[in-house]
Amino acid sequence: MTVTDLNAVVTPIDASPGTTGPLAGWRVGVKDNVAVAGVRSTRASAFFVDHVAEHDAEVVTRLRAAGAGVVATLNMAEFALGVTSQNSVHGGVVNPWDPTRLPGGSSGGSGAAVAGGLVDAALGTDTGGSVRLPAAMCGVTGLRPTYGTVPEDGVFPCCQETDATGPLTRTARDAALVTAVLTGREPVVPEPRRPDVVGIVGLAGVPVEAGVAARIDEATRVFADAGATVREVTVPGLETVRDDLYVVVYHDLAAFHAERLRDAPERFQPDTLTRLRLGLDFTAADRAAAMDRLAAFRAGVDALLAEVEVLLTPTVPVDVPRIGDDPDVLALTKRIGELTAPWAVHRGPTLTVPVGPHPSSGMPVGMQLTGPTGADDAVCAAGAWFQDETSWHSSRP
Repeated sequence: MTVTDLNAVVTPIDASPGTTGPLAGWRVGVKDNVAVAGVRSTRASAFFVDHVAEHDAEVVTRLRAAGAGVVATLNMAEFALGVTSQNSVHGGVVNPWDPTRLPGGSSGGSGAAVAGGLVDAALGTDTGGSVRLPAAMCGVTGLRPTYGTVPEDGVFPCCQETDATGPLTRTARDAALVTAVLTGREPVVPEPRRPDVVGIVGLAGVPVEAGVAARIDEATRVFADAGATVREVTVPGLETVRDDLYVVVYHDLAAFHAERLRDAPERFQPDTLTRLRLGLDFTAADRAAAMDRLAAFRAGVDALLAEVEVLLTPTVPVDVPRIGDDPDVLALTKRIGELTAPWAVHRGPTLTVPVGPHPSSGMPVGMQLTGPTGADDAVCAAGAWFQDETSWHSSRP
């Protein structure tokens, strides 16, 4: 698998990994909205195609101090907006498992680069699912850390209400290690541990394709067969929280990019422009009302997580779509991102891990494990236990 095959790398960086530190010897790529001093940081946009970062983002500084070599900036959806990673000035990223299919987004280059073996780990950013979607669709592990624990200095924002920078790796152990480095905590990998109580989120209002549901059912039985209490739980507001989140996201994006929208709308990728213009229709009152509903949803999730250790859902409720099959970008976003958006509203960590191939297409299927705020190590420990019990994370394109 080559860089050209995947269209994942924007700028290769001649950097050798260190020989000491918890990430010594690791090759790490960073999403192209993460600043690397002296390297183009384009945000996948014509507006910044020649922009060169003056300083390292704080997360890059921490990776290097831990011994990692930051070896590339990685392709993405323009301004981290979208689930396909086709709306990039550098061209669309493809999925290493099948180049006719989407890699997910907006951190599509990060997912493709890890799955394709170009890097040992990658950084993505996650506003409504942009770490977890490409991780799941490319068959790797991805963690959205507890909101606010990873510094965002030097990371170009999408929507600061929910933006979180997190790792895409092969395993939950590796995700825990990289996250500890990013947050400045002691880089100790948590011991694998099966959760005692797993809450299976009822999805009556969210259509889940049969092939995806079959793989999630098999994964759920891994916990049950090992003695965990597995019970279905109801998350109030699950069916509407995505729409409320996007009121906030699109409202804020339209305001943030107002000058570019006014002066040079033709420079945006068409899909990006469609999304940004959607935000022009939302008022400050719409945003305030949506924020109130998001706060209520968050409180409901916190209450549930006082009763169960992790909440379990599919990451993507459908098979990985083919590139260009659905020209309605907003409908495609809803279909793919229905189950990642809720856990971006929740402030705690969500981990996605592979649970095997789709029975029809052979494409990866992912499972999310969501934990209480601050329980990043516990969620990763549950993921590591699951990966000790299974081998799906070892599959390669």
